[in-house]
Amino acid sequence: MNVILRWLLDMLQRFTRTLDWPLLAALSALMAIGLAVLYSATNQSTAAVLSQGSRFVIGLGAMWLLSRVPAVQLRRFTPAAYVVSLLPLIAVLLVGTGRSGQHWLNLGAFYIQPAELMKLSLPMMTAWWLGQQPLPPRLGTVLVAAAIIGLPTGLVMLQPDLGTAVLVASGGIFALYLAGLSWWWFIGGAGAVAIAAPAAWLWYFQPYQKARIMMFLDPESDPLGEGWNIIQSKIAIGSGGFTGQGWGNGSQSHLNYVPEHTTDFIFAVLSEEFGWLGVVTVLGLYLFIVGRCLWIASEARDGFSRLLVGSLGLALFVYVIVNGGMISGLLPVVGVPMPLLSLGGTAAVSLLAGFGVVMAVQASATRRR
Repeated sequence: MNVILRWLLDMLQRFTRTLDWPLLAALSALMAIGLAVLYSATNQSTAAVLSQGSRFVIGLGAMWLLSRVPAVQLRRFTPAAYVVSLLPLIAVLLVGTGRSGQHWLNLGAFYIQPAELMKLSLPMMTAWWLGQQPLPPRLGTVLVAAAIIGLPTGLVMLQPDLGTAVLVASGGIFALYLAGLSWWWFIGGAGAVAIAAPAAWLWYFQPYQKARIMMFLDPESDPLGEGWNIIQSKIAIGSGGFTGQGWGNGSQSHLNYVPEHTTDFIFAVLSEEFGWLGVVTVLGLYLFIVGRCLWIASEARDGFSRLLVGSLGLALFVYVIVNGGMISGLLPVVGVPMPLLSLGGTAAVSLLAGFGVVMAVQASATRRR
């Protein structure tokens, strides 16, 4: 009996040795909180929870598989992964579907959002390129990196999906930052965006996007129309107080005042039902995950791994800031989900797969010690 037990423990250790347990624990806590809030937001729909839970299982499977791939192999396959991720972005412009643009590909049994795949392959490709060059990067290196970032970002903007385009680009931009790129480049880039803003307003922004920006500036100007989302979300957040109204007792969400309360605005549901304590707990988990990624990046043994893991961790920080700013009225509503809390399949699977890459780097660094 002892021999069998030791054999089972040895097999379990072999199968889980590449997992980073502190990171997995924080991610699991977020997923559990997400399922609990989703259960409340959907009026205790077991089907919705099971559906989202199955996506988490798929994502955890992808995480485990990727965690077992040595970092050197990940670097070798990065260009192919980048090209393969570009193809669905092109396809969605031709045959995509969506309520306010072409964001989704219908594969029959399920839908995928191709832009979510690029959130992983873009920082991988940027890190792959920068990891082969002298650092800090020179002009030619920066221009190539800008093309690597700009191509998929432009394709996402054509859907049109400006919010997701910003998130996709952020992973590559953080890789450049971690590579030591001078702040003057970022200041110049921000200046270029500011200069291009009037032209984008005239020729790029869709009517619904312009309405969102105008309502961000003054939501009370149309409280029963375009300003409804922001106003009701802020009411839900404020009504949560210190400890919240209790799980399942959020009046704003259960009376359908909060829009998209299972997806983009689910953090408002959490704020209303669990209050300041719930918000601080979730934000603390996000900060721990970002910090853990940065620590793993500092322990990595090559430039590709350091830039990749650091950019993935910092990109998660941007996702949280954008969604939190959106539901609290500090940023325009751009349709960005809260990681591992909002209902969604492609986003959850791709995010967990990205943390599998982080764990692969950590496992590779551990084996070399």
